[in-house]
Amino acid sequence: MKYLITGGGTGGHIYPALAIAWEIKNRDKEANILYVGTEMGLESELVPKEGFDFKTIRVMGMPRKINLDSFKAIKELFLGLADAKKIINEFNPDIVIGTGGYVCGPVVYIASKNKIPTIIHEQNAFPGITNKILARYVDKVLITFEESKKYFKYPEKVILTGNPIRKSIIDIDKKQAYMDLGINPNIPFILSFGGSGGQKKLNDAMFHVIKKNISNENLQIIHVTGKRFYDGFMEKLKEEKLDIKHNIRILPYFYDIPKGLNIANLVITSAGAITLAEISAVGVPSILIPKGYTAENHQEYNAKVFKEKGAAYLILEKGLTGEVLNETIHMIVMDKDKLIDMSKKSKALGKLDAVDRIVNIIDGLTK
Repeated sequence: MKYLITGGGTGGHIYPALAIAWEIKNRDKEANILYVGTEMGLESELVPKEGFDFKTIRVMGMPRKINLDSFKAIKELFLGLADAKKIINEFNPDIVIGTGGYVCGPVVYIASKNKIPTIIHEQNAFPGITNKILARYVDKVLITFEESKKYFKYPEKVILTGNPIRKSIIDIDKKQAYMDLGINPNIPFILSFGGSGGQKKLNDAMFHVIKKNISNENLQIIHVTGKRFYDGFMEKLKEEKLDIKHNIRILPYFYDIPKGLNIANLVITSAGAITLAEISAVGVPSILIPKGYTAENHQEYNAKVFKEKGAAYLILEKGLTGEVLNETIHMIVMDKDKLIDMSKKSKALGKLDAVDRIVNIIDGLTK
C-alpha cells in the first residue's frame, strides 16, 4: 500500500503527520510512505531524520493583505500544483493524508481531483485556512477539538479523533522521573515553557515569579526560556544579583519534557495543539498563555477550550504580568482540591488513542 503524507511549516503540523506515519508503519511493515513538504520548511529537516522518503513542492503562504507578495504566492501556487501533479502521477498513492500548512493545499487538491482517497487532520480549535478550503474536496476531515466542527461547511465529513501524540509521553515511570529530574514529590513542582522556541512575555513574567520565590522552599520550578532567550534571561538575573537556589532551575531547552509533564503539579505554557494534547494525555493542570501572533489567533481558541472545561486558567499576553502570574500560581498550587479537580478535567480532554482512530479511518478508505 502506498501512503502520501503532507504537512509542514511548524511542528504542530509535522509531528502529528509523523505520528500517523509511524503508526501506519507499525501496522504494515511493507507500507510505502512518501512525505511531501517544502524545501525551506521545518519538515525538510525533521522528516528525513525519521527515515521517510521526502520530496518537495514549490508553494508559499498567501499574505493576509493584497500586496506584491500576493502575486508571487499565486505564481508559486501554480508551480506547486504542477509539482504536486508530477509527484502524485509518479508515486501513484492509494491515499493522501494532509495535516495542515499551505503545502497541503496543492497536494491534497490534486489527489482529490484524481479520485484518490483524501483525509485532512486539523489540530486546532480554530481551523487553518488551508484545511477550511480543502474540506470541500476531501473524503474525511479529522479534528482534535469538537469546537472546530462548526467552522467546516461539510459537517457530515467531520470526525473527532484527537491529536496524535508521542508514545513517550505516556510511557513514563513517575518514580524514576522524580529521581532523574531531582524533584521532591512532596513539594509542588511547576514546569514552565513557552513552546519549543520560547515565549518572551512568559519569560518576562516568570522572571518576576522566580524573583519572588527564589527562597521559597515550598515550591520547585523548572523554567525553560528557549535557546534564543536564555543568555538574556541569565544576564538579567546576574544584573539584579539574584542567586538561584536548588529549588529553581532555568534551562535553554528541556529534553526531558515527557518526564516533566508526568510529574508536574502545574504546567505554565502557551497553547500549541501538540502541547495541549500532551498535557491532557497525562492529566496535568495548566496556566495557558496563548501566543498572540499565531495564525488566525488559533492558540487563544485552543486555550479557551481548556478554560471552559475547567482544566486550565487562561491569561492573555496583553494581560500578563509577573504579579498576575505569581498570584495565579499560588492560588492553584496551594489548593489541593483545585489541583485534583483540574487534573481530572484535563485528563477528560485527553485522547490517548487518537493515532489509532486516525489510522483506522485511513484503513477504512483504502480497503
